[in-house]
This record gives sequence, structure tokens and C-alpha cells, in this order.
Amino acid sequence: MTPAQFARAAEHLLAAHERRERFAPLPAELAPRTPEEGYAIQDAFVALRAQQRGAIVGYKIALASPQMRRFAGVEQPQAGAILESTVRRSPARLRLADYVRLIVEFEIAVEMAADLPVADAPFTRERVAQAVASVAAALEIADDRGADYATLPQHPFELIADNTWNEGVVLGEAVKDWAGIDLAAVRGVARVNGRPIGEGRGADAMGHPLASVAWVADHLAAHGRGLLRGDFVITGSLVTSFAPQRGDRIRFSAQRLGEVELEIE
Repeated sequence: MTPAQFARAAEHLLAAHERRERFAPLPAELAPRTPEEGYAIQDAFVALRAQQRGAIVGYKIALASPQMRRFAGVEQPQAGAILESTVRRSPARLRLADYVRLIVEFEIAVEMAADLPVADAPFTRERVAQAVASVAAALEIADDRGADYATLPQHPFELIADNTWNEGVVLGEAVKDWAGIDLAAVRGVARVNGRPIGEGRGADAMGHPLASVAWVADHLAAHGRGLLRGDFVITGSLVTSFAPQRGDRIRFSAQRLGEVELEIE
């Protein structure tokens, strides 16, 4: 594919979002055939959205578990960018009508106190720990636009191109004194209208939340970019994705990391 095709694919995606169309494969001449083509389209798509939504302030990791990667027909996790105006603080409210099909994921967010520059890659979990400012409970806001999940393995890099469906995040209160917490063992419980719907532990995504951050930092370095001071990473869902309905009150509590709340209008 050429830069012109990447740009056309990004414009196609933006138009599909604006028309609230169901998620569908890109036209054959614009469809990514490799992860790198997917990320080139993603970069162009995110740049278009950033004109209205602000700069990149964080990143996400998708398909963080082996089971989800097998389900989607890919071998590696996938990264996406989070834009400034889509970041909300708990407690938050969202309008269901603003999304084609809203989905919520239950995560641990990690904020950086120092840069992880390109020159220092590859990164270990221990190196990442030296650069962490705070950790928090988080909810990823995503829109799968009514995707037919059964067809994802036939188009494994379309999710990358569409910025891994990210539409923002709700962040809980930052825990700065996190160093004594075993993040892999942190137990997270998701509740909807007071009813538990699932639980998991920090190790359920990439083995450890900081392993997810290291993966994202390595991914960025491979594309000539650093993970910078003030950036944050949401590190993969500990609980199965949830599609809320109007009136739902969603709460995710993470042991020693507090909780995060979202109301759906």
C-alpha cells in the first residue's frame, strides 16, 4: 500500500464513524494486509480525529490475552491511541445514543513519571517500574459499531486500522504510593447496578500490568516514538467486555487501587 492509500483508508473510516455505520471491512484496495499497514492507517485515522478530539495522551492494548488473540486470528496484541478530549474522570456519565454499540472494559491504568525513549528499547518490566508515576482503576470506553465478531479472523488487521475501537477512558483516582502493591495479584471486580458481573486479577492481561506498558513502549519505539512523561496506558481488560444499556450504573473496584464509576444515560 502507498501513503495515498493509507490516507484514503483513514478518510473512509472517519466517514463511516460520522455516518454511524456498522463496523465492516475496508474496501479491498484499502484493506491492510499486514500489521504495519494497519498501523499506518491507524496513524492517519487518529491524526484526522485529533483535529476535533485533541492530542494523543494515552494508549491502550487490545487482545492482551492469548484466548482473545486466538479468537481474533492474530498472534500479537494490538495497540491504540487515546485522545485528550475522550479522557474522563470518575464518576462519569455517557449517553448511550452517542455510540453505535457501546462496550466497556475493566482495566488498570498506569501513568508515566518519566519518558521511555526510543533509544532505551526494548523495555523490561523493571525498567518500566522506574518510570511509573501512579496507577488507577479504569474503564475503557469503546464502540465496536455492531461488529460481527465471527468475521474478525478473516480481516485480522482491520481492528488496528480502526484504532482498536477506542472511544476514550474513565480514570479513577491516581494511586501514587503504588510500589508496595503486587499489581499482578490485584483483584478487580466489575459490578452493574450493584450486581457482580465478573472479576479478574492484574496478571490476566499480559501476565502483569507493567508487562503491558513495556509492550506498548516497545511498540511505540518500533515506530520511532517514545512513551512520554504524563502519558498513560490502560493495560488490558481483567473482565469480559460489557455492553451496557441506558440506566446502567457500572462500577469497577480494584484491590488497593480504589474504584471507578460510570453511569449510562
